[in-house]
Amino acid sequence: MANYLTKEKREGIFQEYGGAASNTGSTEAQIALFTYRIQMLSEHLQKNKKDHACRRALLSLVGKRKRLLQYLSKRDLQKYRDLIEKLGIRK
Repeated sequence: MANYLTKEKREGIFQEYGGAASNTGSTEAQIALFTYRIQMLSEHLQKNKKDHACRRALLSLVGKRKRLLQYLSKRDLQKYRDLIEKLGIRK
């Protein structure tokens, strides 16, 4: 895992969005984790425009998050709406 994502930060994300630090499999927690990683990679690419490996990883994460968001919207629309509002995505 990347050095910007410490164990404590990851557990904090899972605690806030998954309900418990050990609940790493919840869809909401995974989406929140991907969103945090996407933000960090975007900041990195602002400074390092020619880092194509990072760009590919970013696009991969965006695709994974998109699939999880589609799954969540089909499964529980209210949780989906609450999550995108809380994370500030899909304006």
